[in-house]
Amino acid sequence: MPKANVYNMAGEVIGEVQLSEAVFGVEPNVAAMHTVVRSHLANLRQGTQSALTKAEVSGGGIKPWRQKGSGRARQGSTRNPHWTHGGVAFAPKPRSYAFSVNKKVRALAIRSALSDKAGEQNVIVVDGLNVDEIKTSVFKTFLDKIGANKKAVVITPEVNRNVVLSARNIPGVTTTIATILSAYDLINADKIVVDKAALEKIEEVYA
Repeated sequence: MPKANVYNMAGEVIGEVQLSEAVFGVEPNVAAMHTVVRSHLANLRQGTQSALTKAEVSGGGIKPWRQKGSGRARQGSTRNPHWTHGGVAFAPKPRSYAFSVNKKVRALAIRSALSDKAGEQNVIVVDGLNVDEIKTSVFKTFLDKIGANKKAVVITPEVNRNVVLSARNIPGVTTTIATILSAYDLINADKIVVDKAALEKIEEVYA
C-alpha cells in the first residue's frame, strides 16, 4: 500500500500516512492521461484567427472591363483572391478547438496521475495546511523546507484565501481544492502538496 510522509507547517516530518490503494495505487493509464492533456491544451486555444473572403473585402462591385474584345483575360471583380487587395481563398474564421472527455476517463487520468506521483514519493501530506497571514515569503519558505520549491500543486479541502494569495506569486505553484482537481496540473507538477483533510476528500471522491 502506498505511503506518504506527513509534515507540519514548520517543515518537519511528524509521521506517515497510508494512502488509498484505489486512488494512489492503480496502474497509471497513459492513454487516459494523454487524452486529458490533449483536451486541456486544445481548450486553451483561442481560435480567433480570421481573414476576409472576397465577399467581405470592400470594393470590387463593378466588372473591371468588358467580357470580350479587350485582349485581356475575363475578370468579374478586382477583389478575387488572385488580385492585389483581393480576398483570401478559404479564409480562416474563428473556431473552437475544444473537445470533451468522458467523466470516467477524466477520473481515471486523475487517479493515474496521483498514483504515478505517489509511486515516485512525490506526494507530500501536511497536517493543517494554513498560514496565519498573506505572506508569499512565509509560504515560499515552507515549500522550500518540504522540498516542493519548483513546480507544485497545493491542495486544500476548501478555498483557503491566505494560502491562495500567498502562493499565487510563486512561479510554478498552483492551488486548488480537493473536489476540483486537474489531471493536467497533477501531471505537470513535480510535487503534490495536500492537506490531510483534503486527502480524505480526494480518497472519498475518486475511490
